[in-house]
Amino acid sequence: MSAAHNHLAEDAPGSEPDRRSFLATTSSVAMTAGLAASYGTFFALAGRFLYPAGPDVMGWMYVATVDSLKSGDALTYFAPSGAKVVIARQGDKGTIDDFIALSSTCPHLGCQVHWEAVNDRFFCPCHNGTFDPQGKPTGGPPKDANQSLPHYSLRIENGLLFIEVPVDRVV
Repeated sequence: MSAAHNHLAEDAPGSEPDRRSFLATTSSVAMTAGLAASYGTFFALAGRFLYPAGPDVMGWMYVATVDSLKSGDALTYFAPSGAKVVIARQGDKGTIDDFIALSSTCPHLGCQVHWEAVNDRFFCPCHNGTFDPQGKPTGGPPKDANQSLPHYSLRIENGLLFIEVPVDRVV
């Protein structure tokens, strides 16, 4: 038998699965797996959207000693979640009413807000947004949209200032 004859015998029908049926089967399996993965991902994301996680776990975190902040002073606090908070001392009675803690992220476009003691306001330099000492909008785009700065709770214990922030995840 010649080499050409042996080659033809190997390609005879029924001796091995032919190339076309192998590719058809492989592509069908690959498409089915791809659809299953994409639908699974879709339903997982839809489930997270429709049934979000419960409320954040809140905890009290140390900020500073009460005496270290004078009236008109402010500091930026970074919560474990990564949120930036401006804590300002607006009075000198020595009580919790002297302090306020507000998100330092402007609700308009996310720029950083800072306390201006001289003007008795929080100021956002991006579009000249202004907020009163309680975080209510008084000018610029935040006033037009009535967007206040989010508040954080504070407490004083043994001369120490604490803030209540989400602590369940670290970014």
